[in-house]
Amino acid sequence: MAVGVLALLVASPVLSRLLVYPRTEFFTELWLLGPGHMAEDYPYNVTRGQNYSVYLGLGNRLGYCGYYQIEVKFRNQNQSAPVSFGPLGNRTPSDMPSLYNLSAFVGDQEIWETPLTFSFDYSYNEGLGQVEYDSLTLNGTVLDLSGYVSAWNATRSEFYGNLFFETWIYNGTTQSSQYHERFVGLRFNMTLS
Repeated sequence: MAVGVLALLVASPVLSRLLVYPRTEFFTELWLLGPGHMAEDYPYNVTRGQNYSVYLGLGNRLGYCGYYQIEVKFRNQNQSAPVSFGPLGNRTPSDMPSLYNLSAFVGDQEIWETPLTFSFDYSYNEGLGQVEYDSLTLNGTVLDLSGYVSAWNATRSEFYGNLFFETWIYNGTTQSSQYHERFVGLRFNMTLS
């Protein structure tokens, strides 16, 4: 009996490497990292014309290769935000238009990551007390933001801006992309200096 127990103790590390346990969770990870490639130092007080850097990444844990599309959107405090944490079936994307799309094929158990550099061009309308946007430059591509404004939020003492990234995934059954119920974003105070 002692020999049998000893044999199991010796063999258990080897057996754990040979046995394959079924996966029970399938999901996609989505993240933003700050300029130092860490979860810190995210830009907040944004100055017009100044370049800022972050890293956007996703990890595929779906059990199959995924074709992802990341929709880049911008909003103020009064515009539609995506919902990812509501009751099942009540998770919806923002109705804001996509300004830019990033696409990636990511194999199962693989990670995709890309650096993003961005800057904003905007002006302050003193008569209306609001920031009026002209453009967002993302990785060298100028994106039109005319018509976008941020009013002064006295409660938070800021001109609120929210740059966010929604995950969409291709569904082979419907042959279309569908909201994948994941998003990350950056909240800004658009400074006047």
